[in-house]
Amino acid sequence: MEATGIWAYRQDCGYEAGMDLSGFAVEAVDGRIGKVDKHTDEDEAEAGQIVVDTGVWIFGKHVLLPAGTIASIDADEKVVHVTRRQDEIKNAPEFHRDRHENDPEYHRQIGAYYRALPLH
Repeated sequence: MEATGIWAYRQDCGYEAGMDLSGFAVEAVDGRIGKVDKHTDEDEAEAGQIVVDTGVWIFGKHVLLPAGTIASIDADEKVVHVTRRQDEIKNAPEFHRDRHENDPEYHRQIGAYYRALPLH
């Protein structure tokens, strides 16, 4: 897995090593999509990512978002803002709980999907 680009937290997003994002709300550019179920940072897994529990928004599914999609983190309000629209997240490759931690090909697929999208 790569530790730069789409998988790295942006230096100006407000993320600090060791910050626990679990339970933070996640806001796409056009509305709320769910809450952070779990996250990693590049020091822990060589690829920063958040797993978002979408609740009833897309029928209780989870989605994997590379850390590079995070625009900002509001620690006081406990909100993660991402640079993607709801439909882009909804149409992302299916989340595979058993593959997201150890499968480089799965990460390539997810990374390629998000890199191909326009920035908002």
